[in-house]
Amino acid sequence: MPLVRIDLRKGKPAAYRKAICDGIYRAMRETFAVPEDDRFLLVSEHDADDFDYAESYLGITHTDDLVIIQVTANDTRTLEQKKAFFARVAALLSANPGVRKEDVFINLVEVKKENWSFGNGIAQYAEST
Repeated sequence: MPLVRIDLRKGKPAAYRKAICDGIYRAMRETFAVPEDDRFLLVSEHDADDFDYAESYLGITHTDDLVIIQVTANDTRTLEQKKAFFARVAALLSANPGVRKEDVFINLVEVKKENWSFGNGIAQYAEST
C-alpha cells in the first residue's frame, strides 16, 4: 500500500498532474507488484517562494519543472525492485507528461506493514497474534 506525495511548482494543467500520477501508479504496479485499485496519490502545488531546491546536486541539474515524489511503502522490496521502480518512474514521466529525467526526484520511506489503517480504525495488514 504505497502512499505517494507529489510536490511541484504551481501552474501545470490538470492533465500534466494526472499523467504524473498515472505514471507513478503504473511503475508501482509493474515493479512493486502493487495490486489494482491500491492507488493513493496526493499532489501539492507550491508557489515559487515555497519551492526551494538545489539547482545542481550530485552532478544533476534541476529546473523549475522539478517533481519531488515521496513514496511511503511497506519495507518488503528488494534493492533491485527499488532501482527498477526509480528507473521506471523516470522513464514513464519523461515520456508523458515530458518531465526531464533529471527533474524526477524520488524518496522512498519504508514502514512496517502494521503501520497502516485503510479505514474503520483497523490495522488491516497487522499480523494476528
